[in-house]
Amino acid sequence: MLTREKAQGERAASKRLLSTLGFDSPKALTEFVTAQREAEQAALSEVERREQAAAERELQAARREELAAERERAALRRAALVALGAEGDDLVDAERLLAVDDEDADEAQIQAAAEALRARRPELFGEVRTPVPAAPAGAPAGRGPTRTAPESKPGSAGLEMAKRRGLIPEFSDSTAR
Repeated sequence: MLTREKAQGERAASKRLLSTLGFDSPKALTEFVTAQREAEQAALSEVERREQAAAERELQAARREELAAERERAALRRAALVALGAEGDDLVDAERLLAVDDEDADEAQIQAAAEALRARRPELFGEVRTPVPAAPAGAPAGRGPTRTAPESKPGSAGLEMAKRRGLIPEFSDSTAR
């Protein structure tokens, strides 16, 4: 019973408010508010709309310029690494390892950083590091081994052996026996 009386009081208060404001129903009030909002939007002058559109275009242009500058920096770094011999997955690794102090570094700074990286990590640039063999016990200090083995590809020793034995006829060295 109290709930019903409370709801009836709320409806009566709403009706009084609507009649005080000069509206017949809540729907009329909603339509009025909607019309006012549309009128406010229409009241914005054409100049203000153009200013808003221009400001938005300027922001977009600034974003595009920033992205273009970042792509240019990446291209300069990549070109410096490629010029030193990096390629494929090694190029990607070298790009990640290339450290330049200044974000807007010029070509000389990038080149210097790429050369420093090449000195630290020559394997990224197609160079092969050959480990220095340890001197055997009892060998005089400062002297390395006197015989150096030529660098070979994996499997080349077996292929060479098969050629010498004549197992690969088209490549064998013993064609005139």
